[in-house]
Amino acid sequence: MSGTPAKLRSLLEGDQPVVAPGAFNALFARLIEEAGFGAVYLSGAGVANAFLGQPDLGLVTMSEMVMVAERICEVVDVPVIADADTGYGGVHNVARTVAAYERAGVAGIQIEDQRFPKRCGHFDGKEVVHRDEMVERVVAARQGRSGDDGIVIIARTDAAAIEGIDGAIARGRMYGEAGADVLFIEAPATREELAKVANELGDWPLVANMVEYGKTPLLSADELGELGFSLVLFPGSVTRTVTKAAQDTLDELQRTGTTSGRLDTMATFDEVNRVVGLTEADDWERRIQDAATEEP
Repeated sequence: MSGTPAKLRSLLEGDQPVVAPGAFNALFARLIEEAGFGAVYLSGAGVANAFLGQPDLGLVTMSEMVMVAERICEVVDVPVIADADTGYGGVHNVARTVAAYERAGVAGIQIEDQRFPKRCGHFDGKEVVHRDEMVERVVAARQGRSGDDGIVIIARTDAAAIEGIDGAIARGRMYGEAGADVLFIEAPATREELAKVANELGDWPLVANMVEYGKTPLLSADELGELGFSLVLFPGSVTRTVTKAAQDTLDELQRTGTTSGRLDTMATFDEVNRVVGLTEADDWERRIQDAATEEP
């Protein structure tokens, strides 16, 4: 069962930033935990790409995200932070989404101020709602959770590309004052803009989003921690890695009719079964069989 909101809050208060790679299914969430990371980020873009085979254009529904969140929370012990796009509708939808994610075991939920249908934060052509509408989303999220110690609410603004970094910072401050636990200024374009975000919004824990080939420069977690960020997301690193690896394997299979030349790039049959817990499952089944055959 995944880590609690209290565990996530404790991590965010630590001396080092929490690094949360993105997953789009339970297998890769297991790998993230096994690699030693303190949290898993359930990426909406990852689910759109891997589950639907579609771009990140607001196509994934709340119920689809909750389904994936439930599967992930069942198999990892670290906190899971889940993307919830715009909250999937008005304030009633936001409150329902928060409650559903909390029931699934999610420790933190990210809600943003884009208009629906939203777009990936590193796409062009985004639009944002009026600030007051996002404040309503934050208030609804707070009232939708089980209590003040419930799911951590992360308020994201995508306004930097539209209103400039100063406008985005002003929005972030409003969302924090409305009760968001963590602030997320999406897509600062330079290291200097990242530093400005950290300097001006340092009263709240802050998110830095590291998207390879995106609009924000790739800084290390240590650098971002020194600037003042508490949570560092790498939402698409796994998606991009496995996509390239799959393309290369399929290209070779198409050309040669065999995968034998790619074996050194693959996990073995036994390695995959170890990750997903086959040994533990077999041991449990044997204990059930032994218990059933014991003399009364």
